Amino acid sequence: MNEDRSAARTGIPMWVLFLVAVVALVIATAALTATLLGRPSSPVVGGWMPGSGSGGMMGGGGMMGGGPGSATGPQPGESGFVPGTAASPRTIQVVAGPGFAFSPSTIAVARGETVTFLVTTKGPTVHEFMVGPADAVAADRDGTPEIADIGMMQTKPLTCTFDGPGPYTFACHVDGHFEAGMRGVISLVR
Repeated sequence: MNEDRSAARTGIPMWVLFLVAVVALVIATAALTATLLGRPSSPVVGGWMPGSGSGGMMGGGGMMGGGPGSATGPQPGESGFVPGTAASPRTIQVVAGPGFAFSPSTIAVARGETVTFLVTTKGPTVHEFMVGPADAVAADRDGTPEIADIGMMQTKPLTCTFDGPGPYTFACHVDGHFEAGMRGVISLVR
C-alpha cells in the first residue's frame, strides 16, 4: 500500500523507478568489475609496463585516452611502420586471463621482425605463454619459446624473431587451458 502512495505522490510508475535502479546497478557493477580486474575492452597492444613511467596505460593518455588496445604507432602493413630488430625489439603487451583467453588473440608481426611479448596474468589462475611455429605450439614441443608460471598480476617478457615461413601461434599449456581454447594467432605481414 505504501508503494501505491509513493508512486501517486511522485507521478512516476514504480516499474520505471525499478528499471532505472536495475540499469544503474548493472552499469556500476560493470565499471567496478573492469576496474578491479583491469579487463580491457579490446586487444592490448603497446608498450605499457607497470612502473615504466610511460604516463599510464599503453604509453600515455590513461584508461580513456589511448588506453587498452591502442597501438603506439603504425602497425605491420601500415605506412610508417618500423619493425622490431634484435637490437631494438617491438614490445607487445599480452594479457592472459581472467579465465582461459589471451587478449589480443591475434597479433600482427612483420616477417623477420623481433618482438618482445610482455605477458601479464589477470585473475587468480597461473598461466604460461608459448609462441612459435603452429605445429610446435600445438604439440607443446620442448624447445619452443615459452614463459612458465606467470602468476596473478605478474608480467614476464619473452623475445622472439619471426624469420621462418610460419604459420605462428601462441598458447597456454597449463593443464586444460589449451583444451579450453587458450590460444591465439600470429599473422605474418609481408
